[in-house]
Amino acid sequence: MNRPNDDDQNGFKSAVTITVIGVAVITFLILFIAIFGGLWLDRLLNTRPIITIVLVIISIPVTILLMLRLVKVATSRIKPTQIKSADKESNRGTDL
Repeated sequence: MNRPNDDDQNGFKSAVTITVIGVAVITFLILFIAIFGGLWLDRLLNTRPIITIVLVIISIPVTILLMLRLVKVATSRIKPTQIKSADKESNRGTDL
């Protein structure tokens, strides 16, 4: 009897896990690009640590905005659980 509820919980846990992994990957990629892109530009332009520092500072709000966007999309795809018809019938005379 508890099988459908377990499936709903597993789906929810999967959605949360995928969202957390997505946030971690996006954060890592943005920081990786900011650090190594900044080091490459600093070496190319001979401006050592200025561009790297600026890119890392800029990457912080970009990462936060992308995380919020990803979480918003992920939460919009999570569907609320439906009340089963048997549960509706058992609660049928309890409304006041």
